[in-house]
Amino acid sequence: MIDFEEELKNFTKSIEVEDAEDAIQSRDLTDMIDILKEITMERKRKG
Repeated sequence: MIDFEEELKNFTKSIEVEDAEDAIQSRDLTDMIDILKEITMERKRKG
């Protein structure tokens, strides 16, 4: 039987996962809400 507690103690992230996390967190990503807010603000300014 697998000892999950023991397996978790031995767990380490792969380098690729850490690199991906750093790249994702370091970027200022625009999401759909930001785009919709910008469109709404532009429409309000135009009248």
